[in-house]
Amino acid sequence: MNTPLDFLEQAEAELAAVDHDASATGVDRRQFMFYSLVAAAASTFGAQAAGAQGAVARAGGAGGQPSGAAQPPPVPAVPLGNGEAPALQFMPYPGGTGALMEKVLREKGAAAFARTPHAVEKWSGVVPTNPDDLAFLPAHRISALIKARKITSRQITDIYLARIEQLNPTLNFVVTLLASQARAEADAADAEIAAGKYRGPLHGVPYGIKDLFAVKGVPSTWGSADFKDQIPDYDAEVVVRLRDAGAVLLAKLATGLFAQNDWWYGGRTNNPWNTNIGSSGSSTGPGSATAAGCVAFSIGTETQGSIVSPAIRNGISALRPTFGRVSRHGGMVLSWSMDRVGPMCRTAEDCALVFSVLHGVDEKDASTVTMPFQFDRKLELASLRIGVDAAAPKELVDTLRELGMNPKTIGARPTVAGMQGGGLNVESAAAFDFYVQRKAKEIGLDLTKLFDAPRTGNAPFGNNVAALPKGVEPGATNPMAAADWNPRMLSGRAARGFEVVQNQRRRMLLVAKWGEFMKDLDLFIAGPNADVGPNAQTGHPCAVLPYKFDVPQFGGGGANAAAPAPVYRAQPICGVITGNLYHDDLILSVAHQFQKATDIHTKRPAL
Repeated sequence: MNTPLDFLEQAEAELAAVDHDASATGVDRRQFMFYSLVAAAASTFGAQAAGAQGAVARAGGAGGQPSGAAQPPPVPAVPLGNGEAPALQFMPYPGGTGALMEKVLREKGAAAFARTPHAVEKWSGVVPTNPDDLAFLPAHRISALIKARKITSRQITDIYLARIEQLNPTLNFVVTLLASQARAEADAADAEIAAGKYRGPLHGVPYGIKDLFAVKGVPSTWGSADFKDQIPDYDAEVVVRLRDAGAVLLAKLATGLFAQNDWWYGGRTNNPWNTNIGSSGSSTGPGSATAAGCVAFSIGTETQGSIVSPAIRNGISALRPTFGRVSRHGGMVLSWSMDRVGPMCRTAEDCALVFSVLHGVDEKDASTVTMPFQFDRKLELASLRIGVDAAAPKELVDTLRELGMNPKTIGARPTVAGMQGGGLNVESAAAFDFYVQRKAKEIGLDLTKLFDAPRTGNAPFGNNVAALPKGVEPGATNPMAAADWNPRMLSGRAARGFEVVQNQRRRMLLVAKWGEFMKDLDLFIAGPNADVGPNAQTGHPCAVLPYKFDVPQFGGGGANAAAPAPVYRAQPICGVITGNLYHDDLILSVAHQFQKATDIHTKRPAL
């Protein structure tokens, strides 16, 4: 049997021998034979049948084109940009979404899914009159003042705009300032509140958002000069939810170039506490602006550390939520299976306040789920199962123990060998294929020859002369933006399909192992950056919080360094509390207990 017709002849003979009961199926024997042969050709012999059809056409056989006839051109593939999601969606709960929903319904009932507005405590005491004192208030205290009509949204908005004008030349955290729009939104909020139309605790509260989210009519640059004129005609879902809640958008804040590090086309964004170092990234603008008292809160994103790292660097509080709890719609995609959106604030309660508005299902982001969220200001630490690693910050652990925590010693977290980064480079390569193709044409880069030879050095095409654009010498860095120091957009193109699937299979093994590790824990405390990489794969949440005030150990210098280590001033030093899946409320409630008993989070940089 060497031709498709041979296969179909055998299938026809076998079907003829079948004892077909037309009365049972409602299909007569002739229809049964026809449908079965069509199915066999389409599903079992599809590729060979296609070849046979081509052979018949070339021969000018019945039903085919004459041999000399021109064949229709192939239909071009549908072009893809950055945002279209793949069919496969990551789900962090080991048993899947259905099992998760049934478990929560069984244990907590349907009422637990009802969204509960964050109840802000009333303002008591003297209202600050110094603009700086107002600027550095936590968002939930600004909210209380606005609700009580002790200050106006326009008043606090103007304070923040003045601070941005004063400090941004040094810190470089603003990409697009929306001063006129912010004042108009603040005036509208004040008018609504005066008329008794209070929208909730974010009504009139000013904020900033990372510049990879779409805001209608406003540039969305992704940190790249190549996109500084990209102006979307729609709003990201988080922008819509915050606007509906009455929040006032002050500015688009810097993202590191394509969500990497703290450098963007406008330069480096700086740490307000130590301006001789960057503010880390890639949520570099949100981290710097929040620490500098230039916004009440900000919105960042994380794929592998981009909320945690700048929160630690700038000494603020933040929440990296459980994967799937906040919509990414309208945000630049780096990884569909890892990207997350979260609040960056001055206190844990601020994070809870903002998250209460952001979280929940969005049909435009198929990864999203709605899960219970109940922030508890009076949480009893003794009621929780809290693990403590040997590397956990002593000051944080000791204070929580004094507040009632009964720690359980934990060891190393689970790992799975052979994951090769979990597929981030592959997803990034797919998300930015439209850009790579465009840049390749601009610079004369032959993508078909890019991986023909081993690569060396940092250049994605290494010393592969055949792939070098004209005028680029062997060993030179890639002239394509962002790729010369982190070539994920290109290196992901070299992965073989089955290797990608194997990585994702190993990733699910890791998810299952972490599920087993966390089954007897509500949360744990370890070294600040210890679990960022693994949790990018598993989807677990964490809260960042300052726990002491000291000179930071940011590194630099050393015996072989080109320059001596920088001299740093004291600033808040942060720890991380990692939660079980969907325990975002618990980790923020625990962080809140710590902050009620300490004042590290109230300190301000000298600017």
